[in-house]
Amino acid sequence: MEFNEQFLQEMGLSSMPEEQKKKFLAYIQEELEIRIGERIAKGLTEAQLNEFDMITDQNEATKWLEKNRPDFREIVTRTIEEMKQEIRDNRNRLV
Repeated sequence: MEFNEQFLQEMGLSSMPEEQKKKFLAYIQEELEIRIGERIAKGLTEAQLNEFDMITDQNEATKWLEKNRPDFREIVTRTIEEMKQEIRDNRNRLV
């Protein structure tokens, strides 16, 4: 998913100042990576985590996840939807 002006419009945050938009979009991307990573990691062994950490290619990482954590796409989708709901719930405080 891309986090851009369209995403901000969808979330009702298009009136946010430009500088704040950039920081917010960077924060969302980083926060999602952390949340998704934590959730995926919960279902893996230490050996699997070490193996995954060695992968540098995005395509290889996807293939590895499809094999070792077949529900990873569901985790990603669910985490993004939860984040969107948090943003909607706090929209008034963010603008």
